[in-house]
Amino acid sequence: MLTVIGETLIDEVVSDTASMRAHVGGSPMNVAVGLARLGHPAQFVGRYGEDEYGRLIQRHLRDNSVLFPVAADDSPTSVATARLDPAGGAAYDFRLVWELPGLRAQKDTLLDGSTLLHTGSIATMLAPGADDVLSLVTAAHPLVTVTYDPNCRPTIIRDARYAREQAEKFVVLADVIKASDEDLAWLYPDRSPEASARAWLEAGAAVVVVTRGSKGPWGVCRAGEVSVPAPSTSVVDTVGAGDSFMAALVGSLVDLELDGAHRRAELRRINLGQLTDMLQYSARAAAMTVSRAGANPPTRDEMTQA
Repeated sequence: MLTVIGETLIDEVVSDTASMRAHVGGSPMNVAVGLARLGHPAQFVGRYGEDEYGRLIQRHLRDNSVLFPVAADDSPTSVATARLDPAGGAAYDFRLVWELPGLRAQKDTLLDGSTLLHTGSIATMLAPGADDVLSLVTAAHPLVTVTYDPNCRPTIIRDARYAREQAEKFVVLADVIKASDEDLAWLYPDRSPEASARAWLEAGAAVVVVTRGSKGPWGVCRAGEVSVPAPSTSVVDTVGAGDSFMAALVGSLVDLELDGAHRRAELRRINLGQLTDMLQYSARAAAMTVSRAGANPPTRDEMTQA
């Protein structure tokens, strides 16, 4: 079992050329769905309201065979409005509630049977829920592989210094980290994204990957550095592309049988050939996602046929 903890919300996608579309979203939830579509048993730990949008989230998780052990609560389901520009890029506005009232009572059993815990994005930055997430990741670290994607949202967390401090709390616990070049440039404006990734590797990670849009992903591990080109594709929109990349990165790690705390030393010995394969696989997943509307990650069959 792979466990993902973080926010879920409804993406209301708005553009000048089409009517509003509502998609189930939220970076960690997208990763959980992406993992399940790639054939990995997954559960999602997050919050949503007992309302129409909350029921839409439950149906989406159920339809994608993702377990959701935390029940709905009385607060409204969070909403992100994504306004698309003519090129398909998304700018976001958020109406968020991030707390996990049911987590404390369940945290001793939530990870039973799990070999990997993924988190990131708003869930690791926004109070009061971020403290609960950090507590769970800290407790889980001796037991599971930890993966992390800061997926920074400067429109929500405006203080880059605070965001950097929060991110680094998770970086020191993470085995595999994915960040965009934009994330790293915002967090560390005085150095290159690649230099920041190397610093995170020195902080303890086994692998740090930087996504760079059309330039393709770059990654670093103790064996060295590697980059791969971005696959050629037609862009419909970029919603969920980074989450599909993250899900495929985690899935490829599991396919290599490098998940689980007992394999931490082996993961740190990953070679450049393995890292290259992981980046190529993840880049293909992201390319498929941008070629269609919304956060719609590929299935294992689609990845096999590509």
